[in-house]
Amino acid sequence: MTYEQVEAWKPVVSAVHAKGGIFFCQLWHTGRVSSKDFQPNGQAPISCTDKPSKPLICSDVRDVAQFPPPRRLRTDEIPQIVNDFRLAARNAIETGFDGVEIHGAHGYLIDQFMKDQVNDQTDQYGGSLENRCRFALEIVEAVVNEIGADRVGIRLSPFADYMDSGNSNPSALGLYMAESLNKYGIAYCHMVEPRMKTLGEKVECPESLIPMRKAFKGTFIVAGGYDRGDGNKAVLED
Repeated sequence: MTYEQVEAWKPVVSAVHAKGGIFFCQLWHTGRVSSKDFQPNGQAPISCTDKPSKPLICSDVRDVAQFPPPRRLRTDEIPQIVNDFRLAARNAIETGFDGVEIHGAHGYLIDQFMKDQVNDQTDQYGGSLENRCRFALEIVEAVVNEIGADRVGIRLSPFADYMDSGNSNPSALGLYMAESLNKYGIAYCHMVEPRMKTLGEKVECPESLIPMRKAFKGTFIVAGGYDRGDGNKAVLED
């Protein structure tokens, strides 16, 4: 978030506060789900892999988003990306937002690192589950240290395969993240239902977020295809 963006958002945030609202800013990095047109000097987008995401057919079935091969980040470059999230969080608070939600879902950069069907790093950010989650947790820690845990949430979609970002054991991934996040005391963990496998489609799925809900000690938010009955049932479940 640049200085110009901070100044442009201030009246919007003030208007929300004037109506009594609480306003969090979602922080995200698209990673490989981008075009060279949006990158400095037309460079390749960054990721934890050099494999491109498949073309995305848009909702009108006429537009197709094409994604170029990304550039795999070097180990020494990753701290800078972590720092970018920290600075973005600081700018969000200076703008007047009440907090930030770190977007670690839907096939974007943080999710790319966590998913074993995408991440092919050979350093401490790839391979094992712990290594693949390291990037996400380093971002959480940096943002918490910058603006305070009570102003930080995170969104995760361990079961989803948006943008070709699937994982061989999503239950283990979700549980590991839920348990690891307890260390930071963040405001909430926001997870997408297993039944929302692909964007906009609700499917029958035997998997459940309940183990993650039990493991995470803070406020647990869920999303994905709820109607009134589903929502009430979820609230009542142990």
